[in-house]
Amino acid sequence: MNGTSHFILYVADQSRATAFYAAVLAAAPRLDVPGMTEFDLPGGAVLGLMPEAAIERLLAPTLPSPSAARGVPRAELYLVGADAANCHARALAAGAVELSPLSLRPWGHRAAYSLDPDGHVLAFAIDVAAGDA
Repeated sequence: MNGTSHFILYVADQSRATAFYAAVLAAAPRLDVPGMTEFDLPGGAVLGLMPEAAIERLLAPTLPSPSAARGVPRAELYLVGADAANCHARALAAGAVELSPLSLRPWGHRAAYSLDPDGHVLAFAIDVAAGDA
């Protein structure tokens, strides 16, 4: 399969999530229309933000309601880059809850973890083995 990979998070409030990720990524969305917001991510991937109600309309009744699991971590967005500390700080300033500060991890990254307003885990990492630290 060739093309662009999209990672889509289901969010309670699309406007709030858009403002949060614009602040965290220090970037404007590439698409922002009712029902979907998209941000370009490093490496050519795309982060999508879709309202829970929109995915429920699209796939109901076969999909369990994402809103029923709100607050329970349902996904992790793991971003690797030299700007990890600043990204983590911006996430906290925008309302994320810190789960773990930037620390050396056994897999060769220094990574910081936080929880976004919809309960998704965010990790910002530096690849120490690659000399990014």
